[in-house]
Amino acid sequence: MKQLLLLLFLLPLLASAQLRDDFTDGNFTANPTWTGDASSFQVAAQQLQSNGPAVTGTAIQLSTPSQASTGTVWEFWANLKLATSSGNLADVWLMASQADLKNPNNSGYFVRLGGTDDEVSLFRKDSTRAAVLVVDGLNGTLASLTNNLVRVRVTRSTANRWTLERDLSGGRTFVAEAAQPIDATYQRSVALGVSLLYSLANNRSFYFDDFAVTDATAPLLLRAVPVDSRQVNVAFNETLDPASATILANYRLQNGAVPTTAQVLSNNPAVVRLTFAADFTTTNVLEVRNMADLFGNVAAGPLTAAFAGPPVAPQVGDLLITEIFADETPQIGLPLSEYIEIYNRSATRVISLGGVRLGKGGTTTVAVLPDTARLLPGQYAIVCGSTRVLQFAGYGKVYGPTNFPSLSNGGDQLVLRGRDGRTLFEVTYSDSWYRDARKKDGGWSLEMIDTNNYCAGANNWIASSDPIGGTPARANSARAANPDARAPTLLRALALNATTVRAYFSEKLDSTTAATLSRYGLSPATTITRAAPVAPDFRQVDLTLAAPLTASRPLTLAVQTATDCVGNASGPLQSATFALPEAAVSGDVVINELLFNPRVGAVRFVELLNRSPKYLNLQGWQFLRGRVNGKATATQLTSGPLVMAPGQVLAFTTDVASIQAQYPTSHDPANLVEVASLPSFADVDTVFLLNGSGMELDRLAYSKKLHLSLLSTQEGVSLERIRTSGASLGSNFHSAAGAVGYATPGRPNSQAQDELGGNQELTVTPEIFTPDDDGQQDFTTLNFHLDQPGYVATVTVYDALGRLTRRLVRNETLPTTGFVQWDGIDDRGRKAAVGYYILLVELFRPSSGEKREYKKTVVLGARF
Repeated sequence: MKQLLLLLFLLPLLASAQLRDDFTDGNFTANPTWTGDASSFQVAAQQLQSNGPAVTGTAIQLSTPSQASTGTVWEFWANLKLATSSGNLADVWLMASQADLKNPNNSGYFVRLGGTDDEVSLFRKDSTRAAVLVVDGLNGTLASLTNNLVRVRVTRSTANRWTLERDLSGGRTFVAEAAQPIDATYQRSVALGVSLLYSLANNRSFYFDDFAVTDATAPLLLRAVPVDSRQVNVAFNETLDPASATILANYRLQNGAVPTTAQVLSNNPAVVRLTFAADFTTTNVLEVRNMADLFGNVAAGPLTAAFAGPPVAPQVGDLLITEIFADETPQIGLPLSEYIEIYNRSATRVISLGGVRLGKGGTTTVAVLPDTARLLPGQYAIVCGSTRVLQFAGYGKVYGPTNFPSLSNGGDQLVLRGRDGRTLFEVTYSDSWYRDARKKDGGWSLEMIDTNNYCAGANNWIASSDPIGGTPARANSARAANPDARAPTLLRALALNATTVRAYFSEKLDSTTAATLSRYGLSPATTITRAAPVAPDFRQVDLTLAAPLTASRPLTLAVQTATDCVGNASGPLQSATFALPEAAVSGDVVINELLFNPRVGAVRFVELLNRSPKYLNLQGWQFLRGRVNGKATATQLTSGPLVMAPGQVLAFTTDVASIQAQYPTSHDPANLVEVASLPSFADVDTVFLLNGSGMELDRLAYSKKLHLSLLSTQEGVSLERIRTSGASLGSNFHSAAGAVGYATPGRPNSQAQDELGGNQELTVTPEIFTPDDDGQQDFTTLNFHLDQPGYVATVTVYDALGRLTRRLVRNETLPTTGFVQWDGIDDRGRKAAVGYYILLVELFRPSSGEKREYKKTVVLGARF
């Protein structure tokens, strides 16, 4: 029998308890009623005692209804008359989501007595996951082999702060654990109880008594969330007394409105849905009075909660994609599933996500968010595949629409559109945005840095720095101020067809102001009838003309002002020249420079020259390596429009940044074009240029032997065309000059020599040359202008003493005009000595037997 003194001591506490059981009635079947493995328990000497099967590994449980949650104190007495271990322990559940405590889906909080560390600790259970330690008790507090007596008190404040206390004498002189963490994961409970695990000798060694659950705090109003224009969900910190929760007079808006209905939600009795007769205003404040919980605690009030007006459709700049998890492996900590994070940037508006569509550029398949979906001001949500929702449920709000797009690891274009099809947000990401080679390989998300700079691209994104690899449904780890202070610039203009001109800008424009006709003008004067920003990224504007353009007739587009999507406006007038392109024929565009053997770690490039008077569109053109036999693989220059002006050069490479780094002073960034791939050119090969229909426009058969033999290395040295109008033959190419860094991508060739010597039959240009690879007279050319075709030539170089130095040409058929170059190298591959040399030219016409012989003098000099 329990001591009377102890009973009298506890009476003041137990009198206010919402649940208590000291088993003085001799049973656990009433007042309150415990259920579960009833046959495995008994009441002996007014204490609850285990009495299960004597089988090692047996787990038994007993529970009783309890809805107490926050602002609650739990107490119980226990004695484990055994040596605790991982196979002999007791879990006393304070809050459980199910009456069956052994159900693996159960969630809530429990106190563990014993275990491997022989301690008293507080745990949280998240459904099927392993229990999470909330308060780690002092090890060895339950170290007896036969008598582990303890009284435990757990307090959860209304602010969700937990305190764990114990008295190892079974009395009430409690000692608190130092840790008092905040954990608000679970706000509802259906049961309290005990769950035991034991070995065969300990089936009757667990004793419990004096269970008491006390909630002496009034309910708190947490928030008010609008459902639609006239309904609002009012959330409290605990389950409410339905009688007080449904009294209409207990609620009012500060504007005086009283609800017409008040309904406690069946799936969450801590939430009341109020319906009002009129629509909510933009900002609202709800007052609540005389609200009671299940235990009779009344909040006189007024309790207040502010909430925004009804959910509204998002506008441009409201709804953003702020995180992208495209490469989920290797696993760092996040689930092995792709996701994006969306964010309501508005500070006041609740966004309705109903009908919002997520898609990829170039595809028609979209994922549509449900009509019930919404985001509060400043709230985040995860969007993932419909079968992956449970993986992210523990992180926050999550939506799993069907047709969630597969995210490419290397990069993709993602677009959010409203129900009406308007573009709300667009981002074209790349794995280069990680700025971290290790994180680029997978397991880490990309995060937006500054949500106020949402139009920006690579400079406003970076790899997450969160230890788990990302921050789904919460503020980004990379979050920082990163404002856009730059105004947009006009990059170029392009005639898409005879009546449409597309203007390209450096960043996303404000689509409304970009449609203002008065911002654009053409010279010579041409009427513009419409300006249409191009979705989804709004970096281009299509201008419709009143009259068709004439092919290859240049015009200048002037833009008075361009405003980007965050409001930065350009200053002075900007302009770009363009013309309607026409079709190219063979020889219009030629290979002008080729780097086939780049330095280690660098990349190749092929430069083209438009030597025609036409404007030419390169869309769909291709480079081909080797013979055109249908088996070779072509690489495309561009899938979109790309126009070359007359005389323009463009250098194509797989990495523009690498070319700029390799040739920092000899490139022109405006004429560098990055392509997905280029052929892997060999040391001896042929480059073909094809148009979009596969017609050959030019070809160059080259060899590393074309390079100046005096070079210490050929790596990183390009071959440059000498004569613009000359044939695409090896004899018309020479190594780029060392003085310019051995290549001129996007710039005029260092070895260009277009002076033909007039109409004289034979001329030498220059007459004095210095083959030192400085780009100044590095070679000399024997230029010929013959009176008729059919000549066969032999050209030989002799020194001033008449000794053979170099055989340049042997019995080669010549065109009527052209040249032969000498780079100052003799037949043994060595640089010839400084001095005078004779070029002996022998011409023969087989058809008539006519022979001619000429001698031209040239000086091989040197710079001192």
